[in-house]
Amino acid sequence: MPKGITIIKGGKVALHERDDFEELDIAFEGGRIVELGTGLKGDAIIDLRGFLILPGGIDPHVHFDDPGFTDREDFYSGTSAAASGGITTVIDMPCTSIPPVTNIENYRAKLKAIRQKAIIDYGIFGGVCSQMFDGGFAGQMESLTDVVLGFKTYFLSGMDSFGRLDHFQFERVLEVAKKLDLPVLLHAEDPDYVISATDYWRKRGSTPTNYYKSRPEIAENIAVCAATAVASCVDADLHIVHLSSGDSAAFIDDGRISAETAPHYLAFDLADFERIGSPLKVNPPIKSAVNRKALWESIANGRISFVASDHAPCGLAEKNTGSIWTDYSGIPGTGTLLPFMFSEGFSKGRISLSRLTSATSLNAAKRYKIDHRKGSIRIGKDADFTIIDPSAKWVIEGNKFLSKGKITPFEGMRFEGRVVKTMVRGELVYDYETGVTIRPGYGQPVTRFKSI
Repeated sequence: MPKGITIIKGGKVALHERDDFEELDIAFEGGRIVELGTGLKGDAIIDLRGFLILPGGIDPHVHFDDPGFTDREDFYSGTSAAASGGITTVIDMPCTSIPPVTNIENYRAKLKAIRQKAIIDYGIFGGVCSQMFDGGFAGQMESLTDVVLGFKTYFLSGMDSFGRLDHFQFERVLEVAKKLDLPVLLHAEDPDYVISATDYWRKRGSTPTNYYKSRPEIAENIAVCAATAVASCVDADLHIVHLSSGDSAAFIDDGRISAETAPHYLAFDLADFERIGSPLKVNPPIKSAVNRKALWESIANGRISFVASDHAPCGLAEKNTGSIWTDYSGIPGTGTLLPFMFSEGFSKGRISLSRLTSATSLNAAKRYKIDHRKGSIRIGKDADFTIIDPSAKWVIEGNKFLSKGKITPFEGMRFEGRVVKTMVRGELVYDYETGVTIRPGYGQPVTRFKSI
């Protein structure tokens, strides 16, 4: 880390809840921002003339598969991919690790496996699955209180090792989480609908449209309606992950209930799914075109709090099994999250600058109570910056991703604005010209209270 005070000069800065960039100097020391102003002096100068400086991006929904499925991704490749897209903090899901993060022992095993690999900062979610109800699920949740940022659950799960919760189990989890002052995250698709519809449509052919019909808007709407009703009765914090139906956003109207969506739901519709096929297979699946407009509107008006990538890559063999029903569900996305939102959201006028920075940084930091360090460019916070060349136009090429996953539905898409540098706690971790610039293990775990 640079010694003394370092000054960033010349760039245009996106400050907290401002809709115009400001020409300001940023002074940081010891990894924290110490002054904002003009004419600042320090021990070292970084000239960013011509560039935009955004608060470091937060991707609050990634599956980095470490430990256990590192043929798909690991924490070095995953955080490297994130940094290349201006992400300075990720939050990793508990369910795609062996063992899953369902108690403190499993958390410690995960932390041991990943902490010497990360190049950016990271949080971890705990998880609650049906298997935990054979024992003391509440005690396992309590053991994770000080180290996780929330608890992930499923109404519909594709993992035998991480079973879905029924509504009664979900209510009990919400009650415990409320006492622990932690949010519950939910994958919201209705199992009764999906199981029956899958049996029906699978017999009628292996097409993207048939796959969509097995998990259409109504399957999500039913689940979100039920989940928000239960959460309201308990008065607990609930967060709906990867919202894909525009109608589902109507249920997100309570101060303790929030939602995220993902770039692929903002970029693509069912016609694209038919055209692209398995590289666009995700769960919940891509929906009909009307949802894209509704989701953008919900981002713009704040009903949907933030965007997250749901980064979940795999190799070619898993993605191309010969049937849409068995092809792997998931795509690499952490490296394209912020560039997509800058290009297709802010640059094209769909969202304001303040909504851009809120949806890609501040709101996730607030939701998971790490905003004492992350989420905005303010004195006292970490010197985390995403530096963008607004004049650059570039084309997505999956084979150049730093992720192990190279198969992307964004292949060939042209974006405006390129991430040229990413800084975490005052250190340059990624440069477009030279790639990763920091040693593995630089990234730190972040909790609601402190680094550990």
